Amino acid sequence: MNIKFKIVTPERTVFEDNIDQVTLPTAMGEITILPNHRSYIANLVPGELMIKKDKEEILMSISGGFIEFNKNELVILADTAERAEEIDIKRAEEGRERAEKIKAQAVSMDEEEFARVAAAIQKESARIRVAKKHLTKKSINISQ
Repeated sequence: MNIKFKIVTPERTVFEDNIDQVTLPTAMGEITILPNHRSYIANLVPGELMIKKDKEEILMSISGGFIEFNKNELVILADTAERAEEIDIKRAEEGRERAEKIKAQAVSMDEEEFARVAAAIQKESARIRVAKKHLTKKSINISQ
């Protein structure tokens, strides 16, 4: 038994296939969905999404969104989602550094600005973690 899985962003369908299971970051914590899981709807938070299909693990970075699981069909509507091999670690680290500088320099930041900067830091940190984990699994030296 499999799960019919689809992850969509405003720009594209990132991944669509039948899978064995998926682990993802929700507002209530990390969850794993297996076939025949009860119906489920949740908010996603920035973090790592891991898909298992056959014996393969597919890692993705996700910046937030929503999931709906019903009758072995899982649809994710994500703000952004990237497969680990698509992530440019250097660019992600630069993005995180920019957001950290903005946060450090902003003395009078309103709540909305602060939330936007904090979300950027979370998103870039997740991208970096996912990309580094992918490269480590592939035995590629990332300390260059």
